[in-house]
Amino acid sequence: MANIKRIEGKTGVSYKITVAKGRDSNGKQIRHYTTWTPPQGMGEKRAEKEVQKIALQYETQIEQGFQLDNRQTFLEYARYVISLKEQGGAKHNTILEYRHLLSRLEPTLGRMKLTENRPQHLSRLYKDLQAPNVRTGEVKARGKGNLAGKLKKLGMSRAALSKAAGVAPVTVTHACRGEAINGKKAEAIAAVLDADVKDYFELRKESQALSGKTVLEYHRFVHTVLAQAEREMLVPYNAAAKITPPAVTRKEPEYFQPEQIADILTALEGEPEKWRVLTHLLIVTGCRRGEVAGLKWSKVDLENGRLEISANLCYSKERGIYETTTKTGNVRFVNIPAETVALLKKYRASQAALRLANGDRWQDTGYLFTQDDGRPMNPTSITAWLNKFSKRRGLPHIHPHSFRHSGASILISAGTDLVTVAGQLGHTQTSTTADIYAHVVEKTKAQATECIADIMLRGKRA
Repeated sequence: MANIKRIEGKTGVSYKITVAKGRDSNGKQIRHYTTWTPPQGMGEKRAEKEVQKIALQYETQIEQGFQLDNRQTFLEYARYVISLKEQGGAKHNTILEYRHLLSRLEPTLGRMKLTENRPQHLSRLYKDLQAPNVRTGEVKARGKGNLAGKLKKLGMSRAALSKAAGVAPVTVTHACRGEAINGKKAEAIAAVLDADVKDYFELRKESQALSGKTVLEYHRFVHTVLAQAEREMLVPYNAAAKITPPAVTRKEPEYFQPEQIADILTALEGEPEKWRVLTHLLIVTGCRRGEVAGLKWSKVDLENGRLEISANLCYSKERGIYETTTKTGNVRFVNIPAETVALLKKYRASQAALRLANGDRWQDTGYLFTQDDGRPMNPTSITAWLNKFSKRRGLPHIHPHSFRHSGASILISAGTDLVTVAGQLGHTQTSTTADIYAHVVEKTKAQATECIADIMLRGKRA
């Protein structure tokens, strides 16, 4: 039976509840403790009655195996959960994202005991995260436009600066073009040049609220951590599962009309062959950027016009360029038209000539799209190149994912069933496809309704 001890202190009355359960390896009885403080204004008789209920609940939970006196903080336990995910084979970028989210939670939720998390704490946290100025302190640096000239004067390539500063090549490219980059990365670049960061960058602090999508990512992370704690019976329930997640306004996917795709293909004719073929594949396959970058010739069946999509090329500061599985971990096959087969045959011959010209310098990695010496390319460079290409050719802004959205929209509008579209895109569930392309699906349903009406009610025949 639980033991209740009334304690009078400087701040008022509290109750210490003790439950004895089991014995340790030395035969000593194990005692579990918790403290309850009555809310301000609660009378003594009511408090005595309430503490009896709380003591009974606590004793029941201990009997059921809950370790409610666990002293771990949310931060300590979250680190343990992240290590479990890493050992379980979670993707490297997922682990990096978890660590980033936890670093932002450390000053608030991180210091709270794991067992003290309640739904109201999380609701307050999400509200605070969406408050104005929550991002204050995150410095952005915009290049002044003199970095490229400095590199030329020093005889240093952008690749060399990227390697020395420990930043992605695309970051150096953005800095040279006068675009905004992370403040810490700007400091790293300036340090390599033995200069003050303000010599090459204009610094400013961001001061804005986090988006609903970003706050939802925090919620999902907290849910993951507390779900593990619930499974290990460290908490009686997952507090994150008992609140309404932050609302997110889904943006309509950006996609191109067929005539815009035609303009892009025409503009590509004057571009280097590697980029022409790579962009062509993005257009006709609807593959993700990393999936196209991760294609190897061993996965290309030119005879049957089919690609095996089984890898994804990624980049992180810690690991550099590395290969992983597709986003869902599944392998899929994508058919390609005769025009694409002819383009790939010609490109393969060009790459073979490049390999011979490089001699011993060439590293035979087997990738379709490589750096000049055969090494795999950084997938972020695809986004950077398309951005420059669209500006140079006076085209609408091009993001690799826009081609994916365009292909899906065209297929759905043409009456292709969602199962086939989901398979083409690599979605594990058709509901994902339906959610993302809801606007196109609804338009197709309206067309189907008119088709039925034409035949059934208006007497029209095809």
